[in-house]
Amino acid sequence: MRAMATETAPHPNARPLEGEGERLGPFVVGEDHAGLRLDKFLPAASGLSRSRIKQLIDEGRVHGPKARAAARVEAGEAYWIVLPPPAPLGLVPEPIPLDVLYEDEHILVLNKPAGIVVHPSAGHASGTLVNALLHHCRGKLPGIGGVARPGIVHRLDRDTSGAMVVAKSEAAMARLVTMFARHEIRREYLAWCRGEVRAHRFRIEAPIGRDPKNRKRMAVVAHGRQAITEGVVERELPPIARLRLRLHTGRTHQVRVHLAHLRLPVLGDPVYARAFRPPKHLPEPLRAAIAALRRQALHAEVLGLRHPITGEEMLFRAPLPPELARLNTALEQALAACA
Repeated sequence: MRAMATETAPHPNARPLEGEGERLGPFVVGEDHAGLRLDKFLPAASGLSRSRIKQLIDEGRVHGPKARAAARVEAGEAYWIVLPPPAPLGLVPEPIPLDVLYEDEHILVLNKPAGIVVHPSAGHASGTLVNALLHHCRGKLPGIGGVARPGIVHRLDRDTSGAMVVAKSEAAMARLVTMFARHEIRREYLAWCRGEVRAHRFRIEAPIGRDPKNRKRMAVVAHGRQAITEGVVERELPPIARLRLRLHTGRTHQVRVHLAHLRLPVLGDPVYARAFRPPKHLPEPLRAAIAALRRQALHAEVLGLRHPITGEEMLFRAPLPPELARLNTALEQALAACA
């Protein structure tokens, strides 16, 4: 029997804690966990890191029959964790609209628009997705690592749109990080590209690292990290094609770099594609839709995962934004006219 978490309730042996925050548990010790150290049992049961559990034990925030990290747990024992109130992050919440696909107390899945940076950085101190999430989740964010912040477990480039999952609790954050590391998250992108497609189905296994000639870019390099992308051609009107891509790894700019490596750069990509003038044999509506792009034509359409707390299988599809919907419609109409 694995350790189970059920509805939270005060433990009979719990002593009052000043400044109590979110309660996690009870975590009941199963037969297969009996004999483990408390600081090994609780990370497996709660999803929090071992270092975080040790910190909480030292602060007196673990309730149960035993309260020492090295104590051995016994079958049937129950433990609760009481997290401290989260400290403020220091960023300003901003009322930036969000397209929320799903939300509960542990995770939030959204359809990120193009043009917004995920996390504050040099040159992007405000107007980011984190600023928007802080406003959206105000008063409902237990925080990560003791700080009131959303848990960013993966990112989309500024000008890539589509589905993203964000952690709202410590347990969800820890488990999502593990799921991404184990490649247990299903991610499918739609990309509109230009070039000669040589195979209907393809698999790219090419390591990605910093471009030695331009440190602001990524590139396929021998010393890079493993990167795997699978693709299939869904629609094609040479030299334009719509591809569906499945990521098995999550490297920076992975889709854009891999497609450029195949000489199939993403339309509108300002970094990995040269300026493109649509050929005159393409219908005018399609040429106009391509010329109107002010972003790369890349969209994270599908996100599939097990809920990090309940284990429920979940699948989300992010609708296309208007500029990509127009491009897609123009391509479909052009293909229909050629049929």
